[in-house]
Amino acid sequence: MTTFKTKVGRRAFIRNISVAGGGMMIGFNWLASCNTSPQKIKELPKEWFEINGFLKIGDNGLVTIQSPNPEIGQNVKTSMPMLVAEELDTNWDQVIVEQAPLDVSKYKWQVAGGSRSISSSWEPLRMAGATARQMLLTAAAAEWQVPVAELTTDSGIISHAASGKTAHYGQMAAAAAQLEVPETVTLKEIKDYKIIGHSKKNVDGHKIVTGQPLFGLDTYKDGMRTAMIIHAPAFGKTLKSMNSEAVANMPGIEAVFPMSVYSDDEPQSSFDTAAFNRMAVIVGRSTWEVLQAKKALQAEWENSPERNISQRLFGRSSTKKYPAGLENTSDHNALMASFDFGDKRLKIFRKDGDPKKAFAQAAKVIERTYTAPFRAHNTLEPMNFYADVTNEKVFVLGPVQTPEWTESSLSRRLGVPKEKIDVHLTRMGGGFGRRLYGHFVTEAALISKQIKAPVKLVYTREDDMTFGTYRPTYSLKYRAALDIENNMTALHVVGVGIPEKALYENRFPAGTIDHFLAEGWEGDSNITTGAYRAPRSNFAASAEQSFLDEVAEAAGKDPIDFRLALLERAQINPVGERNDYDAERMAGVLQLVKEKSGWGSPGTENLKRGVAVYFCHNSYVANVVDLEMNGKTPVINDVYVAVDCGIVVNPDAATNLAEGGTVDGIGNALYGQMTFVAGVPQQDNFDRYRLIRHHESPKNIHVDFVKSDIAPTGMGEPPLPPVQAALANAIYSATGKRVYHQPFINELIA
Repeated sequence: MTTFKTKVGRRAFIRNISVAGGGMMIGFNWLASCNTSPQKIKELPKEWFEINGFLKIGDNGLVTIQSPNPEIGQNVKTSMPMLVAEELDTNWDQVIVEQAPLDVSKYKWQVAGGSRSISSSWEPLRMAGATARQMLLTAAAAEWQVPVAELTTDSGIISHAASGKTAHYGQMAAAAAQLEVPETVTLKEIKDYKIIGHSKKNVDGHKIVTGQPLFGLDTYKDGMRTAMIIHAPAFGKTLKSMNSEAVANMPGIEAVFPMSVYSDDEPQSSFDTAAFNRMAVIVGRSTWEVLQAKKALQAEWENSPERNISQRLFGRSSTKKYPAGLENTSDHNALMASFDFGDKRLKIFRKDGDPKKAFAQAAKVIERTYTAPFRAHNTLEPMNFYADVTNEKVFVLGPVQTPEWTESSLSRRLGVPKEKIDVHLTRMGGGFGRRLYGHFVTEAALISKQIKAPVKLVYTREDDMTFGTYRPTYSLKYRAALDIENNMTALHVVGVGIPEKALYENRFPAGTIDHFLAEGWEGDSNITTGAYRAPRSNFAASAEQSFLDEVAEAAGKDPIDFRLALLERAQINPVGERNDYDAERMAGVLQLVKEKSGWGSPGTENLKRGVAVYFCHNSYVANVVDLEMNGKTPVINDVYVAVDCGIVVNPDAATNLAEGGTVDGIGNALYGQMTFVAGVPQQDNFDRYRLIRHHESPKNIHVDFVKSDIAPTGMGEPPLPPVQAALANAIYSATGKRVYHQPFINELIA
């Protein structure tokens, strides 16, 4: 077993315990709770009624655990409490889980982003459970007058074998709550886990399938108005004037006014990003009435000037440039295509060896270019938020991935101290990075302040799709040098993008080749972009792994064996010291997917299949895709997914994430794109923005995890990137035609 101190440096992990009515509460400065919801009060012992805390134990042994991080479908509302319950050594059936609100004084990382929810809380959450268990044991030892070392716990029961005495946790909760928090606690060995590593059903599953109100759009409160926005029709334009009188007297309409979300002369958080800062607002009694007024409102728009916005993130300052003008996809593509190897506009990000000499001496050179368009997030639940702003407080409720940063933005924009802001979270109908940007929360709060009443802001699908924030548009250009014996001797990659490049200069295959050069460039745009599931990796993997397949073919080598040979070099004699991947773990998922898919075994010779492997968010995923062509459309039969994400906390949830990421990646690579003409988005709903459909999903997805004792790493994002390349490589296997430009369907039907 591993012993951990419960206090670290000057900042204590654990605050003092609190006592109320015989229950026990442990509060952590990283992990704390909210008031118990009214729905749960009837189920809880009376002794808990006034208790606040992360972990609560009633006199009947029932345990309430607060889940601190936003839930966007990754199932952390189940998996995070599992960590606490494991070390508490309680029965999972005796656990009630509730969503905690924002509390920056008690939580460390209350964000749904970067696939960090579990990894960042792996130790503190387990420590919460272990500390409670130790205090319960100490209380029992004192009452029974026996050494603590002679006591054991199992499923919420304390036992003393010598005397035969037993007690459930609730019987010791009041006494335990009087004790000092122990200086150290011992955490379980992996072999002793009873909950971690064992599948537990989604704690909200029954509520979801029975339609109970869990999501922001389900919010209805007394006196609440409905609000909608009207933004500029094109990027590069802004609101000039509006004819509010024409709709102000329409049925149910209570207010029509212009609004600026942020002040251009004040620094913003990078997560304040809003596509259109100035907009028209309509407020009314019902969604239908507001929609009718929205259709009737006439507004005049003018060209936006160039803007330079000061931004701050994690203590760093930067300036974001939004140029004037109306942009076109054709111009973006032409600009990115204008870059060639060694272009003077490019910045060198990594150089190993002497690439120029290696290419000059090459027996064969392979060059390929890959591109991807802007892409919309398209969460199932459009943007929405409830706000009630009064002179006394600011109360907001809804789906946002970054509640802490959103609170800071509200405080700055409203001029209200954070102590007067109360942020509560609902379950989200999808996030994928779109809800990292909390401008819609600020919008709702400003509207509530203006009308002096509670309001629910709702975007239509058209609002959401044409408002940004998009995945950037990218281009990656590769060339590889092969010697006379078909060994790859040099690799040169150029990554350009608008307004961000998709270049990871220190990831595989960097470190496996003596001569390596990575260059990049980024162009400004007034089309707003942001993090999209597996940011940058969602395209970098597709291009990189597609290109490596072509190099393997040119070298006359099996694509898996080719990659494994590179990874062996990185293990034995790596090039450079900045390689940010573990070559052994990366090879491990390749070997696992090779085994599970039967790659190269008898009977697979005629399968049309492709392979890929990628590292991001500290996890490793390899795919094999099997497909056949129905005319010009791929029919995907099987996808094999091998994952190394460290210890798998909840196998069902992790499998669901792998399956979802697989389908999402395939759909995005085949169909997803946003295009622009004179700044106007050409796709504003699902009749023009193509999503993957049920019958187009893989018939079978086979998910396997590498057995590991490494602390958990990312799982929400890593399954998406590599499957796009495996798909592209399988398409080549089936058609003899390589695809280079997403969405692939355009090339297939051309």
